[in-house]
Parts: sequence; C-alpha cells; structure tokens
Amino acid sequence: MNAVFSDRHDAGKKLAQQLLAYKHQAQTIVLALPRGGVPVAYEIAKNLNIPLDVCLVRKLGLPNYPEIAMGAVAEAPLADNSSSSITIVDQDTAQASGVTASQIQAIAAKEKAQLKWRESCYRHSRPMLTIEHRTIILVDDGMATGLTMQAAVEVLRQHHPAKIMISIPVASQQAIANLQPKVDQITCLVTPKTLNGVGFWYKDFTQTTDQEVCNLLTQQTCQNFA
Repeated sequence: MNAVFSDRHDAGKKLAQQLLAYKHQAQTIVLALPRGGVPVAYEIAKNLNIPLDVCLVRKLGLPNYPEIAMGAVAEAPLADNSSSSITIVDQDTAQASGVTASQIQAIAAKEKAQLKWRESCYRHSRPMLTIEHRTIILVDDGMATGLTMQAAVEVLRQHHPAKIMISIPVASQQAIANLQPKVDQITCLVTPKTLNGVGFWYKDFTQTTDQEVCNLLTQQTCQNFA
C-alpha cells in the first residue's frame, strides 16, 4: 500500500507540523489552489492560526486528454485590469500532441471564464487578502507537472509579496526541480521517483466540491486578525 495520507485534511495536518515557525505570524497567509488544495490549506491555516484564501488557477488540458496538463492560466484578482491573467503553456507537450495556437487560445478562454465564476462563487464579493509584503504559503494537494503552481507563483509575483513558499504533500521530482528556483522555499512531504498520479498517495482522494470549498473558506482559521 503506497498511500501516505488518509485524505487531504490529514495531509494538511502533517504539513502544518513542518511549518510551525510561521504559527501566529501576522504577516503570513495561506493561499490554496482550488479545489483540491483547499482542504489541505485549511488545516495548515487552522493549525498555524493564520488567514486562508484561494489563488485561482486552472489547468489547460490537452484537447483529447483533458486530464493531461499542457499549461495553466491564473487570474490576477488584484490587478487594475480585471481581464489580466497569466497563461503558461508547455510548448513541448503542446507541439508533441499537435495542439494549435487557436486550440490553446480557445481552451484558455474557457478556463478563464471558469476562473471568473469561481471568484464570484468562492469569495461572494469578499476582497482577496492583501499579498503585498506578506509571506505566502501556497498550497495544493499535489503536483505532477507543476504548471498550475508555476502560474500561481507568477501571478502572485505581480503583487510583490515578501516571500513565496510552496507547501505540498506530494510532488514529482521534476516539478520540484522546475519550481525550486522560482520560490523562496518548498516544503514537500513525499517526492517519489515515480509519481503514478497524485491520488495514488491518498487513501481517500474523493473530488473536492465547490460547496466544500465555500464551506471551508467561510470558517475561521485564525484569531486576532483583521
């Protein structure tokens, strides 16, 4: 049995134990990549007594194999231009699969529309937490290619945080290597030689629902914070 984590909440609790130096730190916030990253991030934020929010990112899947990432798009909710976004494309994957520029553009447009819907659904007009000059703990339930995380990092850099850290239960060694130079710190509990899919490392990897995301985001994870 290769499963290391009971579920996403268990993974978050285990990650929190590696981040105790940030407990009660007023300038540190946790940002989750929805949907699967939210239960993980919730446990980190709750155990460290720091605020929780989401960083809205969507994978760009191959046209005929949408589960395989060829890129990612991240919306910039704090940008002056509300249509601003960052799109990352793995050109090697796209070209090897014969994906055209127009196909990429169409898929990206669809995912950007989904990002706008999620922003409305998850925040209910509540403004995103301030990023400038703060330490960001960026969380997902796992990384295969790392493209969605890379998009999140690039969009967050626009807002001048003091530090960006990635906290992840399990990731491929290649994803870690690609992201290491782009962030200040990576905390990863499992980096197998062969990933075999993120869900392989969880006993329960049931898909996180939008309702669960909304419920977790409305719960208090910290005290004495504005």
